[in-house]
Amino acid sequence: MKDMLERLEDRRAEARLGGGEARIAAQHGRGKLTARERIELLLDHGSFEEFDMFVEHRSTDFGMEKSKIPGDGVVTGWGTVNGRTVFVFAKDFTVFGGSLSEAHANKIMKIQDMALRMRAPIVGLFDAGGARIQEGVAALGGYGEVFKRNVIASGVIPQISVIMGPCAGGDVYSPAMTDFIFMVRDRSYMFVTGPEVVRTVTNETVTSEELGGARVHTTKSSVADGAFDNDVEALLQVRRLIDFLPANNLEGVPELPSFDDPGRVDASLDTLVPDNPNKPYDMKELILKIVDEGDFFEIQEAFARNIITGFCRVEGRTVGIVANQPMVLAGVLDSDASRKAARFIRFCDAFNIPIVTFEDVPGFLPGTAQEYGGLIKHGAKLLFAYAEATVPLVTIITRKAFGGAYDVMASKHVGGDVNYAWPTAQIAVMGAKGAVEIIFRADIGDADKIAARTKEYEDRFMSPFVAAERGYIDEVIMPHSTRRRIARALAMLRTKEVERPWKKHDNIPL
Repeated sequence: MKDMLERLEDRRAEARLGGGEARIAAQHGRGKLTARERIELLLDHGSFEEFDMFVEHRSTDFGMEKSKIPGDGVVTGWGTVNGRTVFVFAKDFTVFGGSLSEAHANKIMKIQDMALRMRAPIVGLFDAGGARIQEGVAALGGYGEVFKRNVIASGVIPQISVIMGPCAGGDVYSPAMTDFIFMVRDRSYMFVTGPEVVRTVTNETVTSEELGGARVHTTKSSVADGAFDNDVEALLQVRRLIDFLPANNLEGVPELPSFDDPGRVDASLDTLVPDNPNKPYDMKELILKIVDEGDFFEIQEAFARNIITGFCRVEGRTVGIVANQPMVLAGVLDSDASRKAARFIRFCDAFNIPIVTFEDVPGFLPGTAQEYGGLIKHGAKLLFAYAEATVPLVTIITRKAFGGAYDVMASKHVGGDVNYAWPTAQIAVMGAKGAVEIIFRADIGDADKIAARTKEYEDRFMSPFVAAERGYIDEVIMPHSTRRRIARALAMLRTKEVERPWKKHDNIPL
């Protein structure tokens, strides 16, 4: 018996070494942690239960039968994050470059299936070179099986991907179908075809960083939701995100103890909106003053910065935030902002996370670039997402709500449950100057008449009271009471039920 136990420990020690000391040293030399070190940081200390430690590939082509390493390039199992069950797989770059084989794929599939059965989140840590070429179509089949499970789990359990090294070819599509993707700056990259193939096919000379680095995917492509400076920061932030998320689509949002009074008043909000309607202010200041303990986890912070999306808590319960940002492009809606917000809203709706919308939007961005780029269809995605949502929707109009953008941003007409406006709100088809120049076209040459007409239009329409008179706004509230009003509205809406006609699925304008 003693010999058997010692043999077990020896085999475990061999498996934990992955590709060996030299390759582990090389991994550290690149500023990266190993797969097991990453899992240890992500999960609560001592909670990791590893599966399939001794699995090896079964390939015999190209001399592969002479090269077998326990684990076969991926570490899988489960553990806890602040006591809540989470499943995890981590590609091990020290073993065959983390490349995916049939056995490697089977390990991931087992964990995906378990996560779905247990209705618990799954986190994938990627650091790999793609499919294992020596296995050919068997590796490609493994990818397809993983992809299918990503789709089946979508909207049922949260799926999070962290790109911590190379992620190329078939490896990119599994993360692309998950809910959130995070990257590590200067050490991770994602692309379908690498720089060498690009140079051969298109004659473009480009580096891995320029083609698919964290900066590209967080600012231009919107593939990634955030980027962090190193492995440690990335994993700690993923732990923080998991704390905001429900375990599945039926459990309901997590509720943590909160020491922040839901009735807290902030007098500084009464002067947040400038007197000059064209002067910007920072919407993030409002968000941080409204949420519990100033804790806000922003999603896609570097992309489409004219709209803000992220998670917070109100009375200890998770809430999704969508807000126009007047500091960037005056908070206008464009194609990028519409896509960003629509995807976030659909995630919140899938997992029963209430949504609070802070609105200050002068309209949709005009111009040929936007129209040629499909602004109509991208704007429709945002409208569709709000109208489709059945979670509690609370909207606060702080200043401008002009044109179709007023309708789109969770107005009463598309399903808003509780819609408030600050006294500074301006709800109209367009700004006063533009409206007057259309309505009173004949008076354009007379400055005094135009000024008088503009004042008349502002008094009649550039206030929240016309909308309030028609019931489109539930109440005009004092800015300093915003937190209390939101907290009470969300508490009242906890039991919201919406019945919709049966359908197989909708057809959002993709």
